[in-house]
Amino acid sequence: MVYEQFILNKFGFLGENFSTEIQKYTDVGIIKAKTEIIAEGQKIKFVPFLIKGSIKVYSLNDGRELIYYYIRPNDSCMMTFSSIFSDYKSRVYAIAEEDSEVLLIPVSVMHDWLIRYPEINRVFYSEYDKRFSDVMNMVNEAVFHRLDKRILSYIKQQIAITGHNPIKLTHREIANNLGTSREVVSRVLKKIENEGEIIQTKEGIKIPVNENVRHY
Repeated sequence: MVYEQFILNKFGFLGENFSTEIQKYTDVGIIKAKTEIIAEGQKIKFVPFLIKGSIKVYSLNDGRELIYYYIRPNDSCMMTFSSIFSDYKSRVYAIAEEDSEVLLIPVSVMHDWLIRYPEINRVFYSEYDKRFSDVMNMVNEAVFHRLDKRILSYIKQQIAITGHNPIKLTHREIANNLGTSREVVSRVLKKIENEGEIIQTKEGIKIPVNENVRHY
């Protein structure tokens, strides 16, 4: 039911013929949390659309992660899509942040659809716009925001994505995602906890209920 509703919401404007084809030529993958989906340099075989769950897209530099964006339900990975027009090799890493369900469209099928159903480009123009905004927000935070603001923003982002408050995040995980050290993260978390921005418990890191959690 979720699968059929997803296809209707995402591609229904293309008509019944397309809906029949998408059910014929695509597959649905179930991906466990913390499973790597693709790595930099791997050949791209599918264009993914996320039905449910959360996927992190990032690059690695000297063992440190640089997060580009998170794929949310009803979204796709535009860096994967753009690669199918060049060398078919991924320029990013992608990992499931939680148990996820993904619609997989074979690259050869997507090439055919782009010719036969040019209206499908509307979907990708929309996706490009969202991903460009995500990357711009990432750059602005990295350049203009202090580390304490970036860490607090990251925690709120994870709560908004998962719906869990408190959320299980290790200091090491935060450090890797923000390109800093675990020791620095621990000091900053203690500081913002003393300021009342967060509460650290055995269940995880919690944003007080009177805090407004930004939705991403």
